[in-house]
Amino acid sequence: MTDATEFAPGLMIRGITAPQKLADYKLIAFDMDSTLITIECIDEIADATGKKAEVAAITEATMRGEITDFKDSLRQRVAKLAGVTEADMARVLKERLQLSPGAASLVKAARAAGLKVLLVSGGFTYFAEHVRGLLNIDFVRANVLEVRDGVLTGGLIEQTWGDICDGAEKRRTLLEVASLIGISPAQCIAVGDGSNDIPMMQAAGLSVAYHAKPRVRNEAKVAINEGGLDRLLEVLQ
Repeated sequence: MTDATEFAPGLMIRGITAPQKLADYKLIAFDMDSTLITIECIDEIADATGKKAEVAAITEATMRGEITDFKDSLRQRVAKLAGVTEADMARVLKERLQLSPGAASLVKAARAAGLKVLLVSGGFTYFAEHVRGLLNIDFVRANVLEVRDGVLTGGLIEQTWGDICDGAEKRRTLLEVASLIGISPAQCIAVGDGSNDIPMMQAAGLSVAYHAKPRVRNEAKVAINEGGLDRLLEVLQ
């Protein structure tokens, strides 16, 4: 992380003075996979068809920024999910989905400080809505997997805003929700780990990289490289 200073072990800051006040912000936006939760859902779903390694390799290259067209990357990966059943997805949700360390504490603190919470994901509503319930999240935007007769088709369902929530859509959603609740982008925090989170991080007043890829850490004002999400509370008190 260029021009960064170590605020505490495993916690880097750049371009800000700390500690700041959490209550100075009004919205916190989170990526889901490998940020609010510990897994990449699409990789775990692919495990049901024996294609986890193949799909995970595309996911990793996309998050590192080596594959720059997120929409095309996601379509490729979702196509490999054809034949996965709703029962397979339920198993992933029950057996593999876990909140990241400190996620509940950070969201609870943010809500107590008066912030609204947004989950904006290139993943899927099937999991995002579950996480919404776990954390009492205010707004969710994610992709919808097409299901016919209890089986994934390998396609996505178009929504009113489009069919794929990529980096540009994440940024647009952050700005849309900010406008909806009457705040400026400077009053937003954006937390993510992959290249498709960079556009919303650049739009927000405070950008936070969580156990992120190098390119993402280099864009962030705060980089949590060790420990849980609640380490942000060391910077925002």
